[in-house]
Amino acid sequence: SRWCLITSHKLYSSVYDPNEKTFEKLLIANRGEIACRVIKTCKKMGIKTVAIHSDVDANAVHVKMADESVCVGPAPTSKSYLNMDAIMEVIRKTRAQAVSLNVSICCSFLSSLSLQASEGVTFIGPDTHAIQAMGDKIESKLLAKNAKVNTIPGFDGVVKDADEAVRIAREIGYPVMIKASAGGGGKGMRIAWDDEETREGFRFSSQEAASSFGDDRLLIEKFIDNPRHIEIQVCTVLADKHGNALWLNERECSIQRRNQKVVEEAPSTFLDPETRRAMGEQAVALAKAVKYSSAGTVEFLVDSSKNFYFLEMNTRLQVEHPVTECITGLDLVQEMIRVAKGYPLRHKQADIPINGWAVECRVYAEDPYKSFGLPSIGKLSQYQEPLHVPSVRVDSGIQQGSDISIYYDPMISKLITYGSNRAEALKRMEEALDNYVIRGVAHNISLLREVIVHPRFVQGDISTKFLPEVYPDGFKGHKLTDLERRELLATAASLYVAEQLRSQQFLGTPRIPIAKSKRSSWELSVRLGDEIYPVAVSKDGSSFSVEVDGMKLNVTSEWNLASPLLSVTIDGTQRTIQRISRNASGETSIQFLGTVYKLQILTKVAAELSKYMPEKAAEDTSSILRSPMPGTVVAVSVKPGDMVSEGQEICVIEAMKMQNSMIAAKTGKV
Repeated sequence: SRWCLITSHKLYSSVYDPNEKTFEKLLIANRGEIACRVIKTCKKMGIKTVAIHSDVDANAVHVKMADESVCVGPAPTSKSYLNMDAIMEVIRKTRAQAVSLNVSICCSFLSSLSLQASEGVTFIGPDTHAIQAMGDKIESKLLAKNAKVNTIPGFDGVVKDADEAVRIAREIGYPVMIKASAGGGGKGMRIAWDDEETREGFRFSSQEAASSFGDDRLLIEKFIDNPRHIEIQVCTVLADKHGNALWLNERECSIQRRNQKVVEEAPSTFLDPETRRAMGEQAVALAKAVKYSSAGTVEFLVDSSKNFYFLEMNTRLQVEHPVTECITGLDLVQEMIRVAKGYPLRHKQADIPINGWAVECRVYAEDPYKSFGLPSIGKLSQYQEPLHVPSVRVDSGIQQGSDISIYYDPMISKLITYGSNRAEALKRMEEALDNYVIRGVAHNISLLREVIVHPRFVQGDISTKFLPEVYPDGFKGHKLTDLERRELLATAASLYVAEQLRSQQFLGTPRIPIAKSKRSSWELSVRLGDEIYPVAVSKDGSSFSVEVDGMKLNVTSEWNLASPLLSVTIDGTQRTIQRISRNASGETSIQFLGTVYKLQILTKVAAELSKYMPEKAAEDTSSILRSPMPGTVVAVSVKPGDMVSEGQEICVIEAMKMQNSMIAAKTGKV
């Protein structure tokens, strides 16, 4: 069967032939979830693994999973995971026969050191020519045109200066996209709607490109307004060294923030069989044009009329590859290893199915209430993946006790759910997000859950502008309906009473007899936001009858207060909640429908007395510039004595591979 059989042990349906010899030992020059993903397949194929790590990653999960591990330097990636000399020494020392590399150093690793020829080591991935050709946006666009792949209208050369940029933009027609030839991840990109924005965009994009990539070359092309981002896996393209290539259907990746994907799914709700086939055939044509031999991804922009245009080709195993594995039943890492060894592909295009539906959410250590996600750091004090939910897969490289640091990407995991259809996959994702326990760092669970239940997303009405269109004023969390508000108040009040009753219980026999409490009703005052609600609770066996807004709700649960997850049934509706925190003053935080709500629960008497408590004045921070995240100060734009105006840049903070401009909150003197 090619169905993706997902279990709590994360098994795949691919068959491993013990007689098909590949490599005895493979070195993985990467970290985090992708390193763990490669190790899992290697173990199933009987391949020993070597992990490299920085000094701060000495206790990382990928290090523990590997058969051997070697430290290659300090925390900064340039001195460890991208340290070619150190990695080459580890290859020689461990006698690894193959190496899976971080894509950032593939070209220089293979070309400058002649890895394959001089060391007799096989690279798991395409050759240098394909990586270099597809890594340069100008060259890749020319190759795509020659391969008769649809490309976005634009200028096919390097833009020399701002004047030429304006001339080209006028010829193409506004709006246009100005972007770095060697760019990626949203850096060096500007949208221009007129001549003035084109000049400004040329200046800023060239500066960002030079700073980020050491290459200030720019290209200009037509900006496709409100597109979908759909990609074809060439294993979403899978190609071998014998001239065979397959397209493994598409992935819908339109839900993005800052040009970075957040939610992906396969297949797409938008494509029809004819468009899917046309995109797949063009992706394979491009792969063959550059003699591609591994798994790779060809990305397209698709407009509302289903016209599609080549965007770029990623010469690596994409973050979102699990959804392709789910609907095809293929293990892409296994296929990459087989192709690298020289084996032909085992499948024909007619063998590639679309079985069911898969959805992936990228779980990040980020605060979604700040620009849809500013990085958060800290130690995972509690961590529990929702693997007890059926048809759930979690690809992660962390565990309880792991540190999320400023040095690396803030991804916690990739959460994948599978179903026979889209509705089933989305319902399981909703359940999985509710059952995901993450403590110690901020995370984006609330944003992910809101996206997958939003009517526009459920209907498939999405584009790369989804987040700013749905949340024009920024993400604010789930907005409770009147019924949901009553459910939350009733649950919080019941939880408070259950805890009060538990505190009266004793283990064993007390030396002094204690009269048992006959109390069965409580009058409470619950604060939610700026409102205070009177709530009456009465106990009936293991259930509570709660009166809120003149309406009675029946709340039942096992009331296991030691568990991070609590399943509660409210008038027949099941909800999974998490109590995040509580204190002696009645303040508690409860995760309900994905969003964390702060409440204060007091008895009626305590609530009446609380008005006599002095309130702590809020700190005036208008004259202070405080970074919203830890990081490195990479630029300071002012000096003591300078006059600055509101909105003026003061400094730039770099955290987790992102640069953030810090601006003045008001006019004043530094």
